[in-house]
Amino acid sequence: MATCDVCGNDYWMTFEVRTASGDVHTFDSFECAVTRLAPLCEHCECRILGHGVEVAGRFYCCAHCARAADSELGAQIRDTVGAHPGR
Repeated sequence: MATCDVCGNDYWMTFEVRTASGDVHTFDSFECAVTRLAPLCEHCECRILGHGVEVAGRFYCCAHCARAADSELGAQIRDTVGAHPGR
């Protein structure tokens, strides 16, 4: 059995996640993995679980937060989720 890096639970069904930097983490649930690995939105501080938006090296959960955090750079963000093609 292995111990979760986040909660310390000793569980027979833990899993490992290897990051691009070569770090190896052990988790007992996706919740713990998200808690340790998912980046925070620089505007609203929620965990970024989807693609998110990157502007000038800063990460946001959505285009709305990117625009709200930096009106100059954020103005360049176009949120096309759900947009009709050709419009």
